[in-house]
Amino acid sequence: MGDKITAKNAVAAFDVPVVPGVAKPGLNDDDLVAAADEVGYPVLIKPSAGGGGKGMRLVEDPARLRDALVSARREAGSSFGDDTLFLERFILRPRHIEVQVLADTHGNVVHLGERECSLQRRHQKVIEEAPSALLDTQTRARIGAAACNTARSVDYVGAGTVEFIVSAERADEFFFMEMNTRLQVEHPVTEAVTGLDLVEWQLRVAAGEKLPFAQDDIELSGHAIEARVYAEDPARGFLPTGGRVLRVIEPAGAGVRVDSSLLAGTVVGSDYDPMLSKVIAHGADREQALARLDQALAHTAVLGVQTNVEFLRFLLADERVQSGDLDTALLDERLADFAPLAAPDDVFAAGGLYVQWVLARQAAGDLWAAPSGWRVGGGSAPVRTAMQTPLRTETVSVWGLPGAARVQVGDGETMCASVQLERDRMSVTVNGVRRDYRWAEADRHLWIADERGTWQIREAEERKIHRAAGERPAEVVSPMPGNVIAMQSASGAEVAEGDVVVVVEAMKMEHALTAPVSGSWRCWCPSESR
Repeated sequence: MGDKITAKNAVAAFDVPVVPGVAKPGLNDDDLVAAADEVGYPVLIKPSAGGGGKGMRLVEDPARLRDALVSARREAGSSFGDDTLFLERFILRPRHIEVQVLADTHGNVVHLGERECSLQRRHQKVIEEAPSALLDTQTRARIGAAACNTARSVDYVGAGTVEFIVSAERADEFFFMEMNTRLQVEHPVTEAVTGLDLVEWQLRVAAGEKLPFAQDDIELSGHAIEARVYAEDPARGFLPTGGRVLRVIEPAGAGVRVDSSLLAGTVVGSDYDPMLSKVIAHGADREQALARLDQALAHTAVLGVQTNVEFLRFLLADERVQSGDLDTALLDERLADFAPLAAPDDVFAAGGLYVQWVLARQAAGDLWAAPSGWRVGGGSAPVRTAMQTPLRTETVSVWGLPGAARVQVGDGETMCASVQLERDRMSVTVNGVRRDYRWAEADRHLWIADERGTWQIREAEERKIHRAAGERPAEVVSPMPGNVIAMQSASGAEVAEGDVVVVVEAMKMEHALTAPVSGSWRCWCPSESR
């Protein structure tokens, strides 16, 4: 099952439906180009040796097929050590539905229901749930039986996942995609609705134990949904982020589970997949599970590293997600409407008060060094700090000491404010309204989080202030360390805004860097493969 071409041929012999396509060992680019017309566009290029979206390309225009094959082979070879590719016809409005199976050494095979994994970016899952809102009882039984036959086709033993593609237009029609001969990232949602510990049963059947339950004994209880917390920037095409974790805030409560190994001090780099943790919510029905997951994410933050948590909540609130009308293109379609919340005034006020608190501590009882702003013969002078967040820059003015101050953000009203700091909590009162934040600081960067989001604040440089006011930078800078694997434009060439100029590999994925403005391209970067 590790080779998708062999797997498709094996399951087809057991009457498991497969997607129309061409899947033979040893196909070169010319073979695949010739076969594409017969398969029918759009086609999906897939690597035979691996998954996780790496090496996959959707091609709708025949003129783009050869370039897509070159890129897919390169990524597949880098990720799996095998650049063998095959083609499948792309199913319109596809939904990704997978079935959990368990098989023992005594010939018993059962399925534990399905998981809906249609909310994806770059063919990688972001939100998964069990059961699917699409399938009726009859289709659930049929797809479960097909999954069990898939396991039988290779005499499989253990816990495994059989993945199918289902058309949103024809829920009763499904096709085999692949089998993952292991526990999947999203197995907790199946554990929640079945009450079974899949890790335990993986070990038990490996030890030769017989499954004590039959298919009729499996019952699904309630609904469970999982969200993957990634180190990435959704507003920039899901570019990976990184950094040192300063503080981890994780949710708790009825029906909530978190799978994570994050600790303060963990360094998130570019060598591995960007997934940081999984947040799972279980409820009596889908509506309750969605609500619980949203609230759990509102209390999830990783200070020190930018994550996709705000985007996850945006996605959960979408009408189609709420109604269960999903397909694998939905996430990308909704991305265009996603606008991260710019830091509100109270967050800037908190940043200004924090600066005042630091200055007061540094004064250490020295009246002349205290940031009170007191002066002879006039009103007190404010401490003014130019503060920058990714989407907004403001000058924050603070009069008085942090316990009893007045604060002005930009040209806004002057507000009465105070701040109290504990090791992991910052309480700020502005005009009588108190807000509690989680916070951390390192290298003059202050991270603040509450249920609305997470913001990184730092003192702005003059150059950065001008850019925030409208100046557009022309530099193309990789967002994180990685290998330059392709130079798409020669130094000195004329490029248009949006043209791809460099391709960088980081976190096992290729990332295209584009020209932010039109102009002449000058490159100060290493050669390819560095």
